[in-house]
Amino acid sequence: MEKECGCWAVLTRGVRGACKSSASNNPANSIPRTSLVYDAATETRYLNASNRDLCPPNEAQLSSDNPDPPPSDNKSPCQLLQFTFQELKSATGNFRPDSILGEGGFGYVFKGWIEENGTAPAKPGSGVTVAVKSLKPDGLQGHREWVAEVDFLGQLHHPNLVKLIGYCIEDDQRLLVYEFMTRGSLENHLFRRTIPLPWSNRIKIALGAAKGLAFLHGGSEPVIYRDFKTSNILLDSEYNAKLSDFGLAKAGPQGDKTHVSTRVVGTYGYAAPEYVMTGHLTSKSDVYSFGVVLLEILTGRRSMDKKRPSGEQNLVAWARQYLADKRKLYHLVDPRLELNYSLKGVQKVSQLAYNCLSRDPKSRPTMDEIVKVLSPLQDLNDLAILSCHSRLSQQGRRKKKQDGTHQLVSAQSKSIRDSPLNTGKQRCR
Repeated sequence: MEKECGCWAVLTRGVRGACKSSASNNPANSIPRTSLVYDAATETRYLNASNRDLCPPNEAQLSSDNPDPPPSDNKSPCQLLQFTFQELKSATGNFRPDSILGEGGFGYVFKGWIEENGTAPAKPGSGVTVAVKSLKPDGLQGHREWVAEVDFLGQLHHPNLVKLIGYCIEDDQRLLVYEFMTRGSLENHLFRRTIPLPWSNRIKIALGAAKGLAFLHGGSEPVIYRDFKTSNILLDSEYNAKLSDFGLAKAGPQGDKTHVSTRVVGTYGYAAPEYVMTGHLTSKSDVYSFGVVLLEILTGRRSMDKKRPSGEQNLVAWARQYLADKRKLYHLVDPRLELNYSLKGVQKVSQLAYNCLSRDPKSRPTMDEIVKVLSPLQDLNDLAILSCHSRLSQQGRRKKKQDGTHQLVSAQSKSIRDSPLNTGKQRCR
């Protein structure tokens, strides 16, 4: 039990102070807070930006935006296990390359095994499978994000949030231990697999992710996720979606405050334009990001793809022309689905994405409203392929009936012509 307790005392001893810098007051690096007119032209300039992290490494060091203090209620520090570096080194097979699950700005994620009721390493294939995220030693931004992950995931528990099992803080080592998600990220399934993700699974994943965001936004002390994208949506064996990577999460506005002002971080193509331009962060910033992911789920296209023609490189800019016209909605559907999707589902998802991507943040729906829209879409069975077969069948019956009628008329005409009553002076009408 010793390893399970006292973790918050360790975390609060100076880790926040390590993120501060005397250069943070440099006005040249501050984000402008001027009032901007947000219109289509401004949006286009934003959407045409390159697909890169919004917060470069030097901005991370110059920023004074430290992690928020953890919420005061529902603290449960003793639910997190404290691992030693040697335990995690053994659990991952000495962090061997073939155990790498992924890589991000934070560092590498390794697959490992630990004993079921403790921190001791286990043999591969036994005990509990875990994902171990290792912080790059020279990453100041990563250290701040490491603290934020422990702050938030150490206390927030929901079926659609990935479970943080424990952590390691030893000398300059910073590691996090999560539950292992069997099917990896949504990004892999949408863009890196040859077999397309079925429509029913896409709806299930969208709904699960929406429930996760709704939980974050709906608490007494709301949390803004700030980095919602397909690579941060992880899937278990049943395609249940769980949000991961809370390094950029931030406590939302409370009381009579309409927003929180903060450094701009995230990824181009997902971050809400008004947040990028002003640094004003609200829960509707997450809603915009959700709209972008909905488009990716619907179209099978990346939010930013420089390999496509110039007019199609940014998904939101390309899709707006179709979202605004119901007759063109089906141009958006991932062609790999080959009519194996719900007609009504596509209409609802397209309309929902359109609303989430509204240029006016106040016009975007809340995540609770989004959950209500998505929930009934799981039960729809009006597949486009069935509708297509039905139309073809009806056309075939009509053609067959028309051909039969034509043959009957021809036979009757021939019978009249050949009749002995029919003389040269008579005509068949």
